[in-house]
Amino acid sequence: MVSESRRRAASKAVQPDVSWNEGSDSVQGSVMADNSTGNQSAYSLAPPLRVPAVKTSTQSAYAESIGLTDTVVLREVVHVIDDFGLAEFAAVAATYGHDRFGYVVTPNVDHLIRYYEDATFRARYRAAEFILMDSRFAARLVYLLKGVRLPVCTGSDLTAHLLAKVIHPNDRIVMIGGDEAQARQIASRFGLNNLRHHNPPMGFINDPAAVEACLDFIEKSGPFRFCFLAVGSPQQETIAQALKARGIARGLALCIGASLNFITGHEKRAPLWMQKLALEWLYRLLQDPRRLARRYLLRGPRIFGLLRRSRVVLRKATHQA
Repeated sequence: MVSESRRRAASKAVQPDVSWNEGSDSVQGSVMADNSTGNQSAYSLAPPLRVPAVKTSTQSAYAESIGLTDTVVLREVVHVIDDFGLAEFAAVAATYGHDRFGYVVTPNVDHLIRYYEDATFRARYRAAEFILMDSRFAARLVYLLKGVRLPVCTGSDLTAHLLAKVIHPNDRIVMIGGDEAQARQIASRFGLNNLRHHNPPMGFINDPAAVEACLDFIEKSGPFRFCFLAVGSPQQETIAQALKARGIARGLALCIGASLNFITGHEKRAPLWMQKLALEWLYRLLQDPRRLARRYLLRGPRIFGLLRRSRVVLRKATHQA
């Protein structure tokens, strides 16, 4: 006969330390955080998984794609920008198709600051298939401080180009954000016969039911040619990474911020001469100082110090082949 104490010890020995997907303390139920590959498998609130160390001489695919070692990727903040201008990436987007899912992020100065400070945001950027420099100011600053020349492909220019020159009338297009009037205006202006629109409520990213409704709408609208995520950062990147993790959506999603507002005239974009001089931020500040003063005048200047402590890597376009 086995004693009661031995039975209890044996029972404890076979119980796992962490449940992967059951209960409020599960790993799957915890908050997503950074990891070296950008996948969804690391969580900031979860107990550490006890995985035995394995010696390997091979680098991760992510580290290889940017020409660095995993040690550097883990120890330093590395800003990665893909080597695409507008014309080059428009050609890639035109042939992306809808038999797979990928998403595009468009970093500006505010995003670069968040990337440096927020491990979760870094994971969302690393999971993106394409990272396109949205800011001429940031591109010039990177060249001044790091000596790296970055091509610029702004989300606003890219969105307008795709709508005007790439998308066909019967292509399935999904638009997340903007009101019904904007959706009708865009459909009418660009002759879109198959536009699906969903506008999540304000603050939806903090409501699991609203997030699920948004994800479900996008997934059921697929496969799509393009899905424009225009709900601001970091909300749009959160939705994009969740779509990738769930593995249901098919097509190319683009995180485009206020691009639809510019196209529909809800916000006025800076004159071309100011854009070329990297002064678009100043024009937006003058248009809406109450909303943007803190972002541009208080938070924005931190980019000078943060870039000095970071690496910037121009990733060659061949990484998507």
